[in-house]
Amino acid sequence: MRELLPDINLYLAEGKEVAIATVVKAYGSAPRQPGSKMIVSSSGDMAGSVSGGCVEGAVFEEAQKVLKAGRPKLVEYGIADELAFEVVGLACGGNIQVFIEALPQIYQTLQSSLLNGELLALATGVDGAALGKKLLLWPDGRTQGGLGALALEKSVGNYAADLLSAQRSERKVFETAAGRADIFIEVYPPPKRLIIVGAVHIAIPLVTFARELGFRTIVVDARAAFASARRFSHADDLILRWPAEALADLDLDQGSYLVFLSHDEKLDNPALKVALQTQARYIGALGARKTHAHRLESLRAMGLTNAQLSRIHAPIGLDLGGRTPEEVAVSIIAEIVAVRHSRA
Repeated sequence: MRELLPDINLYLAEGKEVAIATVVKAYGSAPRQPGSKMIVSSSGDMAGSVSGGCVEGAVFEEAQKVLKAGRPKLVEYGIADELAFEVVGLACGGNIQVFIEALPQIYQTLQSSLLNGELLALATGVDGAALGKKLLLWPDGRTQGGLGALALEKSVGNYAADLLSAQRSERKVFETAAGRADIFIEVYPPPKRLIIVGAVHIAIPLVTFARELGFRTIVVDARAAFASARRFSHADDLILRWPAEALADLDLDQGSYLVFLSHDEKLDNPALKVALQTQARYIGALGARKTHAHRLESLRAMGLTNAQLSRIHAPIGLDLGGRTPEEVAVSIIAEIVAVRHSRA
């Protein structure tokens, strides 16, 4: 959703109506997972996707109908492989259900929370008694909107509390006095952070790639000539401090991914010591095997254990054979994606 906010705001500024299509169920070999979104404007603009390109045309047409009728709609796509090229459906043979609606009234609140990096959930009635109704929920108990019945809102709130803790979305049917309410509870976790120590050339394309993947990017370096706003205007944050001091103030957690690129022991090693004593999900360091062996000796002398040192991914990145800054950046972000999905 975050990546679609600029397009939504542009369409609204141009006076266009906007429909949002969200995958609310996916099974089989469907290419996109629940929560994947596509937006369509009343004048025919579109952004995002709900499949690998198989059904976007059909969703576009349905979105135009929803905007004209003013009523949301749940649509299912999915056919057998042998029929995939004869009718609208998924060539992969998977199935998806897509909920199509006009931009909800709570959009501005949702946008504000997303831009502030807040953890929150959005409960949407996709079928049954609460069709089209929405309820925003925060971990501290705040809510906005409604699902049409206090008892339903309480049940959804209790269920969503566990989903917020797990940072996981889910669709569930609730029984109400008015009948079954099919609710998609979409949890929006805070964006993952990529923290780059060393504002070197590799960091420039790495910031670009990371932002495309939804990371909040933070570049840290004590050298003003390297960490300049001109070189890193595309980074979310640029911190001109000694890295060890900066990292100590960043509250590194499971949503933090750290890359050490400075190739300077004075900058990297004290900061690595800080990072290795946190819950950071990924810690990678630039340098050949010989360089890393020397780095490990220095870190051991600083009191770090072998178990802590084993967390360092070095040499950093997947071995793709690349040599240019852009190619190295690709290998680093590829390894981070693999770790993010527990593949490395």
